[in-house]
Amino acid sequence: MTLLLAGDIGGTKTILRLVEAVDSLELHTIHEETYRSGDFPDLVPLVQQFLIKANTPVPQKACFAIAGPVVNNTAKLTNLAWFLDTDRLQQELGIESISLINDFAAVGYGIFGLSKQDLLTLQAGKHKLEAPIAIIGAGTGLGQGFLIKQGNYYQVFPSEGGHADFAPRSELEFQLLKYLLDKHDIQRVSVERVVSGQGVVAIYQFLRDRKIAAESPEIAQIVRTWEQEAGQSEKSVDPGAAIGTAALQGSDRLSVQTLQLFVDIYGAEAGNLALKFLPYGGLYIAGGIAPKIKTLLQNGSFILNFSQKGRMRPILEEIPVYIILNQQVGLIGAALRAARL
Repeated sequence: MTLLLAGDIGGTKTILRLVEAVDSLELHTIHEETYRSGDFPDLVPLVQQFLIKANTPVPQKACFAIAGPVVNNTAKLTNLAWFLDTDRLQQELGIESISLINDFAAVGYGIFGLSKQDLLTLQAGKHKLEAPIAIIGAGTGLGQGFLIKQGNYYQVFPSEGGHADFAPRSELEFQLLKYLLDKHDIQRVSVERVVSGQGVVAIYQFLRDRKIAAESPEIAQIVRTWEQEAGQSEKSVDPGAAIGTAALQGSDRLSVQTLQLFVDIYGAEAGNLALKFLPYGGLYIAGGIAPKIKTLLQNGSFILNFSQKGRMRPILEEIPVYIILNQQVGLIGAALRAARL
């Protein structure tokens, strides 16, 4: 058996997991810890502290999923002053082989470590072996990627599809586009600006300012506080979470309409991705938002907007669509990727 180290490295927290690999797919967790990333000047002392506590030999291989771009085996974290280089990490940690991968690429690898309980089927479709797989995930931003079968494994290809143009389809969505262009004094609007945590708030502000529905005092106060704290690195409220909770509870009409428009646009963008790759191996919805609003995604409007592509509708109706419920899919993916080094 091989001893592996997997890590999910974020600007706020870092999760490390030590696993034993029987083969490239059967992994057994030995030890796991979560740390505040900002408490350490670099990844090396954090890993060293973890290995001391785990009280095991140094692992032979490691893979770290990074919240930021990975270029030539190096990574600069987006919200943390860490610069990671595989050669340096291997030398200072004494680990034979280390890989750095983008955190959304890790989600792609992690798909193969999920159980049926980790997935919620939105559309059964007609699964085809050897076919491409696509992943999309709204959270802080909007991740997109795809997987292609190569030999015995799938290779993961991340993309920057979340930065493609937002494509409105209705009068209301065209108004939303113009609202965002004018509000931010910009020349274009990316789909990530709408389909993400920030997008939920942007849609709420749009519907509020257009007086589509009245605000409730509770949500209004949270959103106003967030707006007043604009530009601050630390904010005292999370308006996206508050809007989502109110929508799920049906306690605030404006929040309900916000999430409905969000789900419609999310479904349409997932359908755009599916048209590009025809992922009969499955389209997987990752990210932190989907599991929290799964009941809204199940009400039919997501799949309706997903498949509403004119003459292409019969094709999209055959693509399996799943929500990933397991929020540690990236950590699972890092471990599976390490097993293949």
